[in-house]
Amino acid sequence: MTLYLLALAIGVIAGLRAMTAPAAIAWAAWLGILPLAGTPLGFLAHIAAPIILTIAAIAELIADQLPKTPSRKVPVQFITRILMGGLGGAAIGLVWGSWIGGLVAGVVGAVIGTYGGAEGRARLAKTFGRDLPAALIEDAVAVGGALLIVAMI
Repeated sequence: MTLYLLALAIGVIAGLRAMTAPAAIAWAAWLGILPLAGTPLGFLAHIAAPIILTIAAIAELIADQLPKTPSRKVPVQFITRILMGGLGGAAIGLVWGSWIGGLVAGVVGAVIGTYGGAEGRARLAKTFGRDLPAALIEDAVAVGGALLIVAMI
């Protein structure tokens, strides 16, 4: 059960911030928390993966604050979130020998995170009267949540 909850949760993080989830998974793999060496996802344990994915995650956090950033629900953004949620979920699933179950839970989590995050951010932005505070709260939830999930693996 823990496997599916963690995979679902990393998918939710991918729904909030697409690149934060794989960056956290790559750091966990490189640090040996997720033993992915020798698996099809073993590339995530190479030092280049967490560095590249962290740069991408930081770029996403910055780009998300820009007014011309498209909605997370447009096809390219949505598909990316689903793929990253599935990747994170599958990586977690490999630890317990159920990568398919992890992948499915990660994808479901990404859908929940995408739509739930959009709704939550919209409500917060309405409460604050502007988007920036809501976006920063969502950033903190995504990064903090990713760290918490990795710590629980």
